[in-house]
Amino acid sequence: MTATKLGAVQMRIMQVLWDNEKAPARLITEELNRLHPDDPIAHSTVQTLLRGLMDKGAITHHTRGRTFVFEPVLKEEKVRKSATRDLLKRVFDGSAGDLVSYLLANEKVSREDLDKIKKLINEKAKKK
Repeated sequence: MTATKLGAVQMRIMQVLWDNEKAPARLITEELNRLHPDDPIAHSTVQTLLRGLMDKGAITHHTRGRTFVFEPVLKEEKVRKSATRDLLKRVFDGSAGDLVSYLLANEKVSREDLDKIKKLINEKAKKK
């Protein structure tokens, strides 16, 4: 399957589905509003976005009684990889170093995240 571009709220919906494996639209709406209380979303908007995700082939659904239950088709890792590569190409001219440097210089990075980054750098350096 080719790379599928997803918007920010579509990514949030996909995350709910990846976390739950499958869910009806109502649960997706409730979970989005629980996770993002400062950015509430209407149930009708979620339904529209779910149709868009189905059109893109990102999700599928089946019926349970009178309720549609949605499931992800796209794998989380594949979507993350595609989105990251797109960001890297579009914004950082393909330079992973520039991306990491920008994040470290301009974003709040926890001690835990810094330790993870150091560990990954050390592992990569040993392989070369």
